[in-house]
Amino acid sequence: MTVLDTAAAPVGTLLRQWRQRRRLSQLDLAVASEISARHLSFIETGRSRPTSAMILRLSEQLDVPLRERNALLLAGGFAPAYAEHELDRPELAAVLAAFRRVLAAHQPYPALLVNRWWELVEGNDAIEVFTEGAAPHLLEPPVNVLRLCLHPDGMAPHVVNLGECRGSILGRLRRQADVTGDARLDELYRELRAYPGDEAHGSAGVVMPLRYRYRSRELSFFSISSVVGSPMDVTVEELAVESFYPADEQTAAVLRGQPRVSGAPHPVHRHG
Repeated sequence: MTVLDTAAAPVGTLLRQWRQRRRLSQLDLAVASEISARHLSFIETGRSRPTSAMILRLSEQLDVPLRERNALLLAGGFAPAYAEHELDRPELAAVLAAFRRVLAAHQPYPALLVNRWWELVEGNDAIEVFTEGAAPHLLEPPVNVLRLCLHPDGMAPHVVNLGECRGSILGRLRRQADVTGDARLDELYRELRAYPGDEAHGSAGVVMPLRYRYRSRELSFFSISSVVGSPMDVTVEELAVESFYPADEQTAAVLRGQPRVSGAPHPVHRHG
């Protein structure tokens, strides 16, 4: 799918693009939104101007991300409904503190906080397992963790199952770009897709491990993503914690034996 074209597009056109992106008919969306299909057709063609409440109702049914809901409201001539605060602002102090507790508590295993575009916001000490030996230009903020993982000057030479990881990462990124209609994610996908390496899909196990050579040992991880439930702020919705867990006892033992300076997370790049 191509990304959504939001530049000066009428709100009805944008809503139609979102409906088509979700593969819904006008009747499907109308029934879910408790409006007539005729009314929805008039909105999409510009014959009827939707209220801000109607835009938000349709956006909810279409599962439009908060950033794009604000864009729809602006296209309809209304003010944004969702705030977007910098992560270090007082309004998000409690959220940031919670994220930091999660990162610190995950020691001695790697955990990192990323934004919508996979830029590293903060990470705990254990992520040094992945960043050690990477080219300096890949570690300059904003660090893109997917670029770091698949770039030939980054983690890629140390990933034993690189084909599986490439397939998983590119598939996930492609789906994310399709769901959000985000041009930056689409551009990132094209960049990573051009890096050298084959792709393998599927795994015989319950989860696909990341098998990684760290110094003289092969470590095995699986990851879990965590997000905030029911966010009402654009910044908060776009943050996720990626937590890596040892997939075998040898990996756990190696990580438990690693010397660490502290258990506090490292701020790397502020969202925005």
